[in-house]
Amino acid sequence: MQARLFHHHQYHHHPLILRTLSIATISNTMNASLTLPSVSLTLSGSSRRSFNCSSFSSFGNGIRSFSPRNLNRSRVFMSVSVGSQTVVNDGLFSDYKPALAFLFPGQGAQAVGMGKEAQNLPAALELYKIANDILGFDLLDVCVNGPKEKLNSTIISQPAIYVTSLAAVELLRAREGGQQIIDSVDVACGLSLGEYTALAFSEAFSFEDGLKLVKLRGEAMQEAADAAKSAMVSIIGLDSEKVQQLCDAANQEVDDKDKVQIANYLCPGNYAVSGGLKGVEAVEAKAKSFKARMTVRLAVAGAFHTSFMEPAVSRLEAALAATEIRTPKMPVISNVDAQPHADPETIKKILARQVTSPVLWETTVKTLMDKGLEKSYELGPGKVIAGIVKRINKGADIENVAA
Repeated sequence: MQARLFHHHQYHHHPLILRTLSIATISNTMNASLTLPSVSLTLSGSSRRSFNCSSFSSFGNGIRSFSPRNLNRSRVFMSVSVGSQTVVNDGLFSDYKPALAFLFPGQGAQAVGMGKEAQNLPAALELYKIANDILGFDLLDVCVNGPKEKLNSTIISQPAIYVTSLAAVELLRAREGGQQIIDSVDVACGLSLGEYTALAFSEAFSFEDGLKLVKLRGEAMQEAADAAKSAMVSIIGLDSEKVQQLCDAANQEVDDKDKVQIANYLCPGNYAVSGGLKGVEAVEAKAKSFKARMTVRLAVAGAFHTSFMEPAVSRLEAALAATEIRTPKMPVISNVDAQPHADPETIKKILARQVTSPVLWETTVKTLMDKGLEKSYELGPGKVIAGIVKRINKGADIENVAA
């Protein structure tokens, strides 16, 4: 039996992307009539990270290989390829034990001036240069200088937050002890758009492929929003049950095309409602009578995370089908079901569903806390995530790393 090694990489020089050598195919030459499916073995640390078997990971110009200590504390799982179909145990990360988490923000976190620090770090600046080639305009200039209206548009803000959040990873890496922090992360998640950032960080897809997906996602969501009059509003000061009652009351007064629903379960006292414009206006009018402290109309194109985004799904499905997605190197928690997924095909389906499904962020954060999360970092513009986490647990240890 002989193993053939493939050198798989997206970048040659950027520290964000790891180069891996993995056993991709095992062919049995002992019996000409016997053909084995290709087998890949993956080692995943019981308390930290997951790697490809026989892998060497490149960080900058240095090479790090497995040590016996790492092997001893690892477990082995197998993915079997039959023809072109690879079957991965989707429950691989189901028993994850989070100690250190990276959390990535979603749309709404953008602000003119973001990316300013990234200009001074070559590794971070390189991400913006690559983004310029993919997007066809100077993203960093819009991030740093605006105008605000342009940065706030869905087709600009989504790529801007994705790139700036990964630039923040590079700024952390450049700090003393930063690489050690990055190496210690054992779970990642992101709010809506931030899920793509988390998947890129966990190497489920390359930086470029993730940016192409985010670009298309923003365009598809903008088009879906333009097709119908819809909106989003944050309800402040009510629990989720009261917000649901508020939605029910509003829905009694509008046609089906204007119905509303809870779209973002953020934290106690802060839930976003999406739906038709008349439905959202009815929610705003009734909020005070339900004892809501206030309502805040969100600066987004339309009713994200509802059926209003259905026209975007088919475009996303086609783009995801054409994208190489790998098992993440660590658990990445889905917004759709607050669970980590290991199977690339399942991840594709989940991401396509995400634009029409409510964001279960409150459940995600509470689950991390219940599982013993010790510290988390919010990487990217603003401090929205830190504020939400503190609302869920005042004692939570969370640090913001902006770019």
